[in-house]
Amino acid sequence: MLVAETFLPHMNGVVNSVLQILRHLESLGHETLVIAPRSARGDGVSEQSLYGAETALLPSVPLPGYPEVRVIVATVTRLEGILRSYQPDVVHLASPFILGWQALQAAERLGIPTVAIYQTDIPGYAERYGITAAAPALTRHLARIHQTASLTLAPSTSAMEHLAGLGVTSLKPWARGVDGIRFHPEKRSEPWRASVTSAGELIIGYVGRLAPEKQVADLLAIADLPGTRLVIVGDGPERAALERLLPSAVFVGFLDGDELATAVASFDLFVHPGENETFCQTIQEALASGVPVIATGRGGPLDLVANSRTGWLYRPGDLDDLRSRVIDLVGDQAKRRAFAAAARDSVAHRTWSSLGDALLEHYRAVSSPTGSAALDTTTASRWRSYVALGDSLTEGLCDTSRQADGHYRGWADRLADLLAGSGARGEPLQFANLAVRSRRIRDVLDTQIPRAIELGPDLVTVLVGANDLVQLRARPEVLALSLAEGVHSLRDAGIDVVLVAPFAPPRRSLRLLHRRMRRFTAALRTATAASGAIVLDFAPDLVGTGDEYWAEDRVHLSARGHRLLSYRVADVLGLPGIENIGALDMAMHDDEAGTEQSWVSTATWLRSHVRPWAGRRLRGRTAGDGLLAKHDSLVPIVVAGPGGSGRRQRRTALGRQSSADQSSG
Repeated sequence: MLVAETFLPHMNGVVNSVLQILRHLESLGHETLVIAPRSARGDGVSEQSLYGAETALLPSVPLPGYPEVRVIVATVTRLEGILRSYQPDVVHLASPFILGWQALQAAERLGIPTVAIYQTDIPGYAERYGITAAAPALTRHLARIHQTASLTLAPSTSAMEHLAGLGVTSLKPWARGVDGIRFHPEKRSEPWRASVTSAGELIIGYVGRLAPEKQVADLLAIADLPGTRLVIVGDGPERAALERLLPSAVFVGFLDGDELATAVASFDLFVHPGENETFCQTIQEALASGVPVIATGRGGPLDLVANSRTGWLYRPGDLDDLRSRVIDLVGDQAKRRAFAAAARDSVAHRTWSSLGDALLEHYRAVSSPTGSAALDTTTASRWRSYVALGDSLTEGLCDTSRQADGHYRGWADRLADLLAGSGARGEPLQFANLAVRSRRIRDVLDTQIPRAIELGPDLVTVLVGANDLVQLRARPEVLALSLAEGVHSLRDAGIDVVLVAPFAPPRRSLRLLHRRMRRFTAALRTATAASGAIVLDFAPDLVGTGDEYWAEDRVHLSARGHRLLSYRVADVLGLPGIENIGALDMAMHDDEAGTEQSWVSTATWLRSHVRPWAGRRLRGRTAGDGLLAKHDSLVPIVVAGPGGSGRRQRRTALGRQSSADQSSG
């Protein structure tokens, strides 16, 4: 059950997050009920907009001074009755304060776990609205809510620190996703630009509510810059006053969907002056659109804007610094282009699908407090040994980053590095990679899983199935049930399991294969649900990615793709700080020589890759014939102390093991 303080037809960051969550839950077959305020203009929702969720829309009254926001006056007893009737597994509290607090009390009475999403700095808003005296009481109420909830999820480092300072102990990070398909540099529109500005002018844009807490009036500091035009997207109670304050600015009103995406991508710079942002979704959408961002160095923007790489963070309250940062980018086209390219890459991994999967793991964690079935990801240091199973993708084919000729690294080896460095354990992580190219599900069941159980690891990852699903008569549901049997045997042995669903390049020519893979993934989720294994669907992360994520054979991941997958698996395993580390690593290796494959012509591809593959098929052979696993036994991954190089020590050890295994094969 999702409880939302604000809801449709009003649209803001909280409502957008709720809709994205509903879409993800619906795609996985979950049943959901939304409790929210009913608008005076009707419910403002439809079955399509809510992705099949049921609703309990309760009477509400407008917030004084901000009628778009509705406040529910409902009793805890009434909410308890709704809970008893619906019997949810978990109650999701979206930015709880009034309705959320009542629902939290009702859930507490019935022993239903709750997940509270910290999304709005209400005490900070109160100060911006001139009711400073109320801030201490509002802060105490906010602390009481999040101290009571089973788990609080915070969107940024500053939000985590703030809540921890209020005594909130059950606290984990959970950011926000971004629609990288809708918000894309290709949405930039010259006709739209011409409709809001004169030829040759640069557009400095802002998107958000026109309300005191957003500090839009601070944009006066940059409204008179020569050769620029300030364009403001949004609406709210301060619009009339802001139009008088900023007569040269263009106010286009509220935009949504593709219209908003076109506007954002058409900006040259994006500026957000708000100092009370716990996250700031509009900044993330600007970054996804390839637009450099200038924001205040406080709150959520600290985690989103990489200073001097994707934009600038100016000193909070220092409007002279804001102006100088804007002037810096207005006058330097080369820097704007460099920042724009880095901006898009900085949020490529923040898909709503990946955030939705992470949210479900948080639901499972609070729903199974004893950890009897679900995989416990609360501390990565609990895994002392890890075994990877699968085919060529897990073997690491085409990831030649910093490897000798004929050797491959791969996402699983990268994940082992991350696990080894994720916490103090007093001994090296033990790692084996049993994957071999061309292997199928039957090979994993008959050979790799028995060997994994023999090695006795704490954690196993499985990525297999693509070689089965490309067969003409493949039956996805039957294949999924078969693999699920092996998963249950691993879980019965006390091993934590992460299943990475098979995926393929997002090309229209592969539509049939994509459908088979979706059917396989859905069946696999159902068949393994009781086991507590994690199923990760990586395909949504690849939608909208460029050729640089794929090797020249157009089948396997490039080094960049392997890096992205390793960080997605690490994320669902709950490794601390993995999102920021992943973004930094992806940026550092953007131009690393030899790590990315070039995209060859179709003629070269047919000659170098398709013809050899077809020849093997005609002879009844595969690329993996005669090969053994590169790490058939557990080998230590050493994390060096101060001044050492654990990464180099690890590679030397695995390099020796790999050479021995392949020569014996």
